[in-house]
Order: sequence, then structure tokens, then C-alpha cells
Amino acid sequence: MKRIARFEKVSQKRFVEDWLKAFPKEKEEQAVLIYQGLKQPQRATRGSAGYDFFSPLDFALAPQESIQIPTGMRVKIEPGWVLALFPRSGLGFKYRLQLNNTVGIIDSDYYGSDNEGHLFIKLTNDSLEGKSVQIQAGEGIVQGIFLPFGITEEDACEEVRNGGFGSTTKGK
Repeated sequence: MKRIARFEKVSQKRFVEDWLKAFPKEKEEQAVLIYQGLKQPQRATRGSAGYDFFSPLDFALAPQESIQIPTGMRVKIEPGWVLALFPRSGLGFKYRLQLNNTVGIIDSDYYGSDNEGHLFIKLTNDSLEGKSVQIQAGEGIVQGIFLPFGITEEDACEEVRNGGFGSTTKGK
């Protein structure tokens, strides 16, 4: 296998700031403890394509409820590759737990963004059967798969990213 990426934690300052925005009732000390306990994404088996991202907190979602989770992670990816985020298969199958953007696409230049390339996950329990889902801290919630991509022969893009969600189309 070709090794094309590296997961890293964002800075503690970045994580705490983003955590408190996502969970305004939390205290800074709790956010620091969560940061210290963050687990990097990893594959479960040698044959796994996906890197499991682990929940940093316990949470429950009733049908149609959502949660946005700062992961505390960023990823340095070689040019020509992208990280695609998908719900873990079992959670999607049992509960219709879905990413709000259906598939998260993490470009290689997101790493150097002004938010340190901090990866967020927003999940919705889209159960049609009235099932609530409960997740424990440390449980895998999404999986990331690295994929190569190509560009067209006439592509002349020279733009540089500086921002997160939607930043590649701002000002165009």
C-alpha cells in the first residue's frame, strides 16, 4: 500500500475554541480533558480500507436529531488524493445515521487552512423506524477512505484555499 497521508491533532487552543462553539454549556477544563484523550483515526484490520474516527463524547440521538462534533483531528494528504468520510456501515444500516453532507470530502489543501484543517463531523439520526442511537466515547462513528483523483487536461486552476466549509467557492 502507498502511504499518502498522516493524521495529526489540531492545537489544543483550536480544539477548545471549536469545542466550546459546538457545546457552549461545556467548560474549558472539560474540553481540555477531551482533547488530551483524543484517539487518532485508525483501521480495524489489515484489510480495512476505512480509518475509523472515534467519538470524543457520549451522546444519544433520537430520530431526526443532529450533532456536530469537532474531532480534534486534521490530515496531511499528498496532492492527488482526497479523504472521503462515510458513516460506519453498521450505524448507517441499523439507524440510518448519516453525515449531513452525505459524504465528507477532505481536500489535500484543507490541511493548511486558517482553522488548522480541523475536521468536523455532523451526524443526523435519520431513522424511519423510530430508533434512537446511543454512542459511547471511543466508539467509531465514521470512516475515512483515501482515494486518488484526477483533473481535466485543460484545468488551469491556481486558486489557494483559506477556510473551511464552502471556502472553495467563496468570492467566485
